[in-house]
Amino acid sequence: MTFEFAEHLLFQSVQWLRLLIEAAGVLVIALGMVCALRSLMSTREHRGGDRFTHLRMSLGRYLVLALEFQLAADVLSTVLSPSWQELGQLAVVATIRTALNHFLTQELQDLRKGVQAAASG
Repeated sequence: MTFEFAEHLLFQSVQWLRLLIEAAGVLVIALGMVCALRSLMSTREHRGGDRFTHLRMSLGRYLVLALEFQLAADVLSTVLSPSWQELGQLAVVATIRTALNHFLTQELQDLRKGVQAAASG
């Protein structure tokens, strides 16, 4: 096996792995949306006070997980990116996704504290 063939094989393997991870992120978002819509329909019927907060927390957890998958795919993309321009673009995308993940996680923690405070008070 030559070095070029091994390099090509590694490149192809990483591309497929990146694609699978991105697809997993999309599937997580789709699953989260289906669960959220189903919960929303039951919320319309029951009109519970903090059910909407629970719905947001549930959907938020799916979004955080999906962002983690997308960020993992971005990390793999850095292995494949031969130019500084592509690396720079990936860095910007990864930074935006990391910031979204951070703020979404922070909002989920704030919602959780609010739910816990309402339950205990």
